[in-house]
Amino acid sequence: MAIGNPGGAAYGGPPPRNIPAKELRPRRLWYVVAAVLALVLAASGTAVVVLTVRDTVNSIDTDHSFPSGGSRTFRFTAGETKAIYASVSGRGRVDCRIPQLRSGSMEQPDSTFRITRGSRTWERVFEVKPGSSGDYTLTCTSDRQTEFALGDEPRVGTAVGSVLAAIGLFLAAVASAVTISVVTAVRRGRHRRRLTMPGPQPYPGHPGPPPFDPHPGPPPPPGPQS
Repeated sequence: MAIGNPGGAAYGGPPPRNIPAKELRPRRLWYVVAAVLALVLAASGTAVVVLTVRDTVNSIDTDHSFPSGGSRTFRFTAGETKAIYASVSGRGRVDCRIPQLRSGSMEQPDSTFRITRGSRTWERVFEVKPGSSGDYTLTCTSDRQTEFALGDEPRVGTAVGSVLAAIGLFLAAVASAVTISVVTAVRRGRHRRRLTMPGPQPYPGHPGPPPFDPHPGPPPPPGPQS
């Protein structure tokens, strides 16, 4: 409640303005920008993971697999490493041979690599690096029911790099959305305070300084004035 005074003015300034949200800057459009950017980055990370898994799974030629005791002819390229995969029902001993290859062209890998595709789990059991290109007959046996297939050499480093890139995209999505949203909210709050801040008010009974005269008259002469 304003308190009257002899000068007719009221103590206190005018009530704060009710600022419409659309007048504040930056615009609320930046919240949409933050959401869209986060969705794009997250979708990119998801796509990287999906493509990496798909390429890894499709690296095994299961369409040309063969059972234990059987054989199949494959095309090999000189200097290109191929992997032999086995899907064994339980723990079993496997053995594969390519009679046309020179000794040392087929080796057992130092590490274990498995891929699950459908209801089967394929494990890399041998790696082949022929010295010359050509068609070679692969024969494999096992003491258990086993299915064999030829595939690409696992690119573990590439897969790990793709996963790390996907994680980076997910983190960038969160960081960008939070940063843009927080900065927008803070700047809009500051803008609201500037718009609602009242201007300087004169003291009660004092109308304030006289208006500025761009063409002042001559100063009064020195001495006492009547």
